[in-house]
Amino acid sequence: MSICRRKRRFDSAQAAQTAALAFALPLFAYRCDRCGHFHLTSRRKGKGWRDGQ
Repeated sequence: MSICRRKRRFDSAQAAQTAALAFALPLFAYRCDRCGHFHLTSRRKGKGWRDGQ
């Protein structure tokens, strides 16, 4: 959980993707299996980023 606590949390995948637009990097939303909220990542594998789940 300590890693999760350091990350910004979003209530929805849409809110996370909207925040991602402010960055010059391609970021994707994923649902965290620890807190249940959404975080952003630049990784495209493993976290279900396509479905936001």
